[in-house]
Formats: sequence, structure tokens, C-alpha cells
Amino acid sequence: MAGLVPDKYKVSPFLVFFLIHSSQFGVGVLGFQRIIAKNAGYDAWIAILIGGLAIHPFLWMIYKMAGIAGGDIVSIHEFTYGKMLGKLITLPFVVYFLLYSVVTLRTFIQIVQVWMFPEISSFWLGLGLILLALYVIQGGFRTITGMVFFGIILTLYLMLIFIYTIPYSDYSDLLPIFNHSFKQIGIAAFNMSLTFNGWELILAYYPFIKNPQASHKWAQRGILFTTLAYVYIAVISFGYFSEGQLQRNIWATLSMFKIVEMPFVERFEYIGIATWLLIIIPNICLGMWAATRLLKRTYKIKQKYSVYVFAVLMLVSTVLLRGREQDDFLNTFTGRTGFVINFGYIPLLFIGVLIARRVKRNGKT
Repeated sequence: MAGLVPDKYKVSPFLVFFLIHSSQFGVGVLGFQRIIAKNAGYDAWIAILIGGLAIHPFLWMIYKMAGIAGGDIVSIHEFTYGKMLGKLITLPFVVYFLLYSVVTLRTFIQIVQVWMFPEISSFWLGLGLILLALYVIQGGFRTITGMVFFGIILTLYLMLIFIYTIPYSDYSDLLPIFNHSFKQIGIAAFNMSLTFNGWELILAYYPFIKNPQASHKWAQRGILFTTLAYVYIAVISFGYFSEGQLQRNIWATLSMFKIVEMPFVERFEYIGIATWLLIIIPNICLGMWAATRLLKRTYKIKQKYSVYVFAVLMLVSTVLLRGREQDDFLNTFTGRTGFVINFGYIPLLFIGVLIARRVKRNGKT
């Protein structure tokens, strides 16, 4: 099989928990509150639960399709559409995964420019981050997974930092529950689903998991953990900020870091942003690796060449994007593309895989 991966390049099933969680918990967590509270107010935590729980059946579909086709999205497409058409349909996934990395990189650069160094060059900062990502990618998927694992473990302490806001919070504002219509909560859940994007990267790295079907439970747990983490941060934020403050605060999570006072540091948000780099770099690597991996699977282009081409494209895109409006447009476009893929195309593809399996079983062409 073309997509067969030797065991020495594979990772243990439980590490999928970290891969799923990391890909969903990138730059979006730093400012998601304003987006969902715009429609649902303090009921937005319900929208987070709806958006997170809705992913579970679609993740099950991916595992079911991968088990039937015996591999990644390329194998699934070839199983369903045939080799020629299957390769062609895979190309949009290459573009989407690359956009995932571009959005992650550009958003983090914007955060650094706004919160830390306003005069820093997008080119030089982007170049430094891309070179670091290239260095990690050269180690292969196991190295990327190791970065993902330690990135999550080493940043878990930030979840405890939010406790500093509790003495200054009023959680009675969250009552009464269901103070907004189902339509408003539904719109907020849709907006939250754009933040949850990233779990679909498993379509590329599925063959790199030892006994991949055994990792299904860990993937589902990763989705659940991410959902609960977002709910936790949202509830803390809603107690600390008024609805008016949330609408004026683009990076609410970072703003909560400002309240932290320690004898040895005056601006804790600097430490928070620097620490978050441990999550951002692996996410950039995952997107670039997934895009180049699918390109290798479809058109036999070696990853060691395509990854440099994609790195240049990412750097050019980062420099050309100027202003908050262009960044927001790219974020929205990428998020909605991911929504269409995850909640529109995947169920249709799932039906197609079931039909293709039945046709093949009946010996038809």
C-alpha cells in the first residue's frame, strides 16, 4: 500500500489525545469570548458545549471511514472516487491545512505586535517562527508529536492563573440561564465551531498511529477535554468582564493575565504569550506537515522539498496581510471552510464510503 507507514515512525494511541487537543487549543482560545458573547451573551457557555459535543459523531465518522479505506483522506478518496478523481479532490485539503498554519502564524504575530513589541517586523518574526517550525518538521511526525505533548504539559499551569480573577468576579451575572433564544445560542455555537477547527488534521496523520482504531477513545476524550477547557475559561471570563467589556476586548484571555501580580514579574501577559508559543509552534508544524504529507501521497512530491515551498508561501502571506480587517477576513474564510469540510463534506463522504463498500462487496464497478 502506498500509504503504509513503518512502525518506527508511528506514535502511541494515547498521544492522539494531545494531538487533538493541541490543534483545537491554539490562538483561538486567546480571544474567543467576544465572538460568542456577541450573540448569546453569558449563555455562550452553553453554545460551547453544543459546538464541542457536536464534533463527536463526525469524529466517529472519520474513524469509521479510515478503518474501511485503510488509511488517511487520500486512501478514503481513492476508495470512494477512484485514484484519478480521488487525488484531485484531495488538493483542497492541502490548501486548507496550509491555511490553518498561515492563520495560526499570522494571528500570533499580531498578538506579539499588539501586546509586546508594536514595532517588530512581521517579516523577521515570521521568518524566525517558520525556521523553528521547519527545524521541528525535519524530525518527522514523532518529533512534532513530542512537541505537542510537552507544549500542553508545560502550559497547563496557565489554566490555574485564571483563578486570580475570582476575587474580582461576579458570577451572579450568569443567571438566569437560557436568557437568550435558541437561535442566538445556535449562532454562537456556529461561531464557536470555527474556533474548534483543527481536529480534522487526523485525516492526514491517521496512518502514523499505532493500532489507530484503539486511539479512537483518546481522540474523543481530547475533544471533550478541549470543550470543558473552553467552558472553564468562558465562565471565568464572564464572571470577570461585563458584556460591554467583552465586546470591546479583542483578547479577553490575555487581558485576564494582566491582573496577575507577582514579586518577580510586573507584566505577566508577557510570560503568558511567550509560554503560548509552546502550543503555537506545534500547531504550525502540524498544518505544514499535513499539507506536505497529502501532497506527497497524491503527486509523489517529496516533503523535504514541498515544505520549503510552503514555508516561503507562508512567509509571503504573513508579510502581505496588513491590518486587522485582512487578518479577520482570512480567519473567517479559513474557519468557514473548515466548518463546511467538517460538518458538510465529511458526512457526505461517509455516505459515499458506505456506498462504495457495498458496491465493491457486490463485485460491481
